[in-house]
Amino acid sequence: MDIALSGSSVSHSLFSSSFSSNQRQSSFFKTSDIFEIKLKTRKMEHTHLKLSTTVNCCSGLTQEVENNKVNVVIETEKRHEIFEEIKHRFLSFKRNTYMKNLEHFQRLSDAQSPKFLVISCADSRVCPSNVLGFQPGEAFLVRNIANLVIPFENGPSETQAALQFSVNTLEVENIFVIGHSCCGGIRALMSMQDENPSCFITNWVINGKNAKIRTKAAASTLNFDQQCKRCEKESLNNSLLNLLTYPWIEEKVKKGNLSIHGGYYDFVDCTFEKWTLDYEASNFNEETRRLAVKNREFWS
Repeated sequence: MDIALSGSSVSHSLFSSSFSSNQRQSSFFKTSDIFEIKLKTRKMEHTHLKLSTTVNCCSGLTQEVENNKVNVVIETEKRHEIFEEIKHRFLSFKRNTYMKNLEHFQRLSDAQSPKFLVISCADSRVCPSNVLGFQPGEAFLVRNIANLVIPFENGPSETQAALQFSVNTLEVENIFVIGHSCCGGIRALMSMQDENPSCFITNWVINGKNAKIRTKAAASTLNFDQQCKRCEKESLNNSLLNLLTYPWIEEKVKKGNLSIHGGYYDFVDCTFEKWTLDYEASNFNEETRRLAVKNREFWS
């Protein structure tokens, strides 16, 4: 009996053990499956997030590209409009000026014989042809920053080449140097703290340093704007004196075949001053240079 009972207990124990093992295994598989499902779900969510981010990023990039295309189109249209205006101006010139003076322009196509060499500033507000009404063939024009004429020995420069060509080849009768108000080149010159040029602009305007020195000496009590206005005229007269450092110019001036003039255009109130260099009364000594003028006029 005891043995049977023992056997039964053993059998029951083995069965219970087997059942418990199977139950644990089943439970283990269920937990594992759940974990695997959750992991897959997370992977899917992460993939969805990446896809969503990529789509949004691509969408933003596409919008940016489209915006850039629109901006390029607008800029292109603006440039086209600018040249459309220039085209209309040219066609108007051809219709109203060129065709109505065809013989004159045909003569110009053979040769030019201007009476003036005009040296003026490159400033867009002071075009001599507009301000003084020079017509095609009347003036040989040279424009540079601050309308400077450098001394003969400081060359070469494009202004010096123009001087030689216009005086010796074209045989102009007048050299007209024109300055103006609110000149940026003169302001740059007056603003320089030393004589060590740091760029192309200062390297050029430093040629007017003598005018700056004289201005500082004579107008030290004036404010900066007033000093600049004074220097604009001082520099202009300095350029007139520099013209006479060119042998072929001084020779013609002496003989009376060439006249040198200065002009100052104040575009703030639209006035113009004009004067002529008096060669006989001027002093060209290096240390005591002094400009004498005649035939001064004021147009307003």
